[in-house]
Amino acid sequence: MDSENIKNIKKILVGVDDSEDAQLAFCVAMRRAIELDATLVITSILEKDEMNIYQAMSRDYIHGERAELEKHMEGYKKIALEAGVKNVQLVFSEGNAGEEIVKHIIPAVEPDLLIIGALSKTGIRKYFGSQAAYIVKYSPISVLVVR
Repeated sequence: MDSENIKNIKKILVGVDDSEDAQLAFCVAMRRAIELDATLVITSILEKDEMNIYQAMSRDYIHGERAELEKHMEGYKKIALEAGVKNVQLVFSEGNAGEEIVKHIIPAVEPDLLIIGALSKTGIRKYFGSQAAYIVKYSPISVLVVR
């Protein structure tokens, strides 16, 4: 492998949720961002398919969930900055995590590397197919899957 390509990583995207694998992916991403002096972009997706029909139809519920997610993400940003990452950005989205990351977040953020955990936190996807597998299959950039 050409070490010059590794040095050209200037922006790392990391997907986080509350799963152990995602927490580990976040730690790996912070370490790489510090080592490479790269921008760290942290993303999390509010997955509507994990809500019941009444929750999904309630604007107040969605707003509350999004506000909670944004607060949680600020905590990730604070941890990264305190660890020594110089530039940290946050990206929020709603929908299917794999599709949102591949179809919307990667094109908008234009990262050089995506780091994700191998397993999702909850929901039907945990049992019937991995978001990580979808992302690895369809991502236009290199993906590091952490477990």
